[in-house]
Amino acid sequence: MEITPLLQSILGLVAILAILIFLLFLPSDKKKKQANIRNSATPQRQAQKTDLAYLRSIVKNKKSTTKELEQALALVIKHHGNIHPKLGARPHPDFDVYMDFLFTICRHPNSSKDIIINFDKNLRRLNPEYKKEINEAITKGLNSRRV
Repeated sequence: MEITPLLQSILGLVAILAILIFLLFLPSDKKKKQANIRNSATPQRQAQKTDLAYLRSIVKNKKSTTKELEQALALVIKHHGNIHPKLGARPHPDFDVYMDFLFTICRHPNSSKDIIINFDKNLRRLNPEYKKEINEAITKGLNSRRV
């Protein structure tokens, strides 16, 4: 067996491997064009902010529309609906944020009874041990409304 054809075969395979590796790392305009076409064809949904502070700022903004309030409260229920369990007989300190939500939506000028009832119902369903506190917060909020 001669060594020359064996060396030529190995060198040929190494050359083919080098070309394939080069093509793998070569930036392709075709891939970029396809990605741009895909991105422009389907409009990207803007990432929704779901942190509690941002949603709270929407509810506290007096210029928020009814639709914005509904969306913000739906996101609160979806992402932050579960309140920490009570500490004995007293509510968890994080409940103050939810109490503020309830109080604020009751006083908001663009709030409606449907928004208040829906948020109240969903919050009670997710946190049955806080029913009394939720009811008190809504009562205080509705009583503080200017009629």
